[in-house]
Amino acid sequence: MKLDEAKKQVEDLRKKLEYYANKYYDEDAPEITDYEYDMMMNKLKALEKEFPELITKDSLTQKVGGHVNEGFKEITHIVPLQSLQDVFSFEELQEFDNRMKKSAEEENEELNYVVETKIDGLSVALEYKEGIFVRGATRGNGLIGEDITDNLRTINSIPKVLPEKINIIVRGEVFIGTKEFDKMNEEQEILGKSLFANARNAAARIIKTIRFKSNSIKTTKYLYI
Repeated sequence: MKLDEAKKQVEDLRKKLEYYANKYYDEDAPEITDYEYDMMMNKLKALEKEFPELITKDSLTQKVGGHVNEGFKEITHIVPLQSLQDVFSFEELQEFDNRMKKSAEEENEELNYVVETKIDGLSVALEYKEGIFVRGATRGNGLIGEDITDNLRTINSIPKVLPEKINIIVRGEVFIGTKEFDKMNEEQEILGKSLFANARNAAARIIKTIRFKSNSIKTTKYLYI
């Protein structure tokens, strides 16, 4: 493939990905499946790898999709909240395992894996000072998120006080269970409103509502960052 043709494909992919990312992250109204989006992103990554001169700072391969919505205060993350790396074949999984084994060997460390089903929710950063929950934010674009502290305080599964008086930032996933999601869509249908596309976008749309209160929202285990 020549550079001119690659440039045209890259520009077309970026335009489409920006549109679909806006629908997914900002409007919480996805128009394509996660798989279709990931395949387009992988194609863009492959082209940028083959033609590195086409890589730009504003490419979605260089950042996380999503912006800060109006009505919320901006928060700059102390530790960037990046996306998880996807794999779509056994070969990619094997490559990951080989990298981890090599790194563990170089550091003279034992390698062990802990694997669990991925819960697709809204990534949030929870900040504790002296063990007290003081601030919560969405991932946003990975560097800047939305201050949704008051909304997060209504979620019972988020501890408001930790057992120890420590200063820490915790990353978690806000999600809606399958039964709760189905019930919400039943209510949407009765009210004549559009149905939520999936549980992740339902959770995101609800928790980013200014006046928010719901017993259906939950959080996963936390990752300390």
